[in-house]
Amino acid sequence: MNILILNCGSSSLKFQLIDTDLARIDADTDLLLARGVIERIGSQSLISLIRQGGAVTKLALPLRDHRGAIEWLCQWLIAPDSDIPTINSRADIHAVGHRVVHGGEKLTQSLLLDTAGIKAIEDCIELAPLHNPANLDGIRAATAILGPSVPQVAVFDTAFHATMPEKNFLYALPYQYYRRYGVRRYGFHGTSHRFVAYRYRLLTGLARQDVRIVTLHLGNGCSACAIDGGVSVDTSMGMTPLEGLVMGTRSGDLDPAILEYLSHKEGMPLEQLLGVLNKQSGLLGVSGLTNDMRELLAEERDHKDRRSTLAIELFCGRVRRYIGAYLAELNGANSIVFTGGIGENSAEIRARICDGLRWIGVELDPALNAQAIGREALISTASSRLAVYVIPTNEELLIARDTFRCIWARDHEAV
Repeated sequence: MNILILNCGSSSLKFQLIDTDLARIDADTDLLLARGVIERIGSQSLISLIRQGGAVTKLALPLRDHRGAIEWLCQWLIAPDSDIPTINSRADIHAVGHRVVHGGEKLTQSLLLDTAGIKAIEDCIELAPLHNPANLDGIRAATAILGPSVPQVAVFDTAFHATMPEKNFLYALPYQYYRRYGVRRYGFHGTSHRFVAYRYRLLTGLARQDVRIVTLHLGNGCSACAIDGGVSVDTSMGMTPLEGLVMGTRSGDLDPAILEYLSHKEGMPLEQLLGVLNKQSGLLGVSGLTNDMRELLAEERDHKDRRSTLAIELFCGRVRRYIGAYLAELNGANSIVFTGGIGENSAEIRARICDGLRWIGVELDPALNAQAIGREALISTASSRLAVYVIPTNEELLIARDTFRCIWARDHEAV
């Protein structure tokens, strides 16, 4: 089954086209046919595309909205020169899987979409006003372009964390705010943490109930997750993706009274302050230079830039703080697992984080760590009390598999 995976942001569209079915899932032989990203939707869009085994294609085109972007993408996929042998017409796109950021408390599993399902996602817009509207744009556009007979499945970032116990997801606020408005911690990056936990089981041969790990999704957005018995029991992001670790442009944890103080000092309304916390803080805010960890490491190395070093130290220190908290929450663990753009590709950041964990017996093997760039690997020594792994995430593959499973379940229930 050829499944188109769509991840729609406010002005962007990431996609993959994956061929999968039960046999491919069981054998772990799902086939990636094409992938790419369209940025700056609404103006002169920048497009980067890769076909199976092919070179990168880059171009710029005026694309007005997500519907225009998906329309153009479908035309590109079925073009005679596309070199995708199983895609000759739109009918060869058999289903669409969508990343949806927020499912609230009701949408805790991947969902084959119908009118009621779309309404339920709409009801979560107030919990994710920056994300769910764009996700819905993608769902509506794909339905309009491919037709209502092509099944659409939503896979929710929050769903994996639905297993958190109440003591971990509640804030210490008056309980009626949770009852009335759903004010609680939901967590995000759930699809990534879930995929990494799955791959960890395959690598180690452990049964799900024996998996007790701390997973670290470190990229421009960052989150940590405590996984016990293969399920999420705690995670660093909260009601929004702003809570938790220091990120590329997000502040992570801070004293909420700071908002009132800065509002008074700077004369900023709350909405503007939240923009600062989301888009001008984190690595960018501390360094004053960039939100890119690679650039900060280069500035530190080549120019001894003090604020670049400070940003890196804040980042690594916050990760260690959460590792310590989650090891306590889990009463010990099997492993620490790094994923995400920084987690998968920066041996130096992994080393700096783990260097402060020697007190619990964490020991990295420098050679193994240096070699583990964008690939699965054990990077700790044989004598390390806690194993440390790098496992690249693949959220799109998980979305494709969930999409197939939802459709398969529907068809077999109907028999």
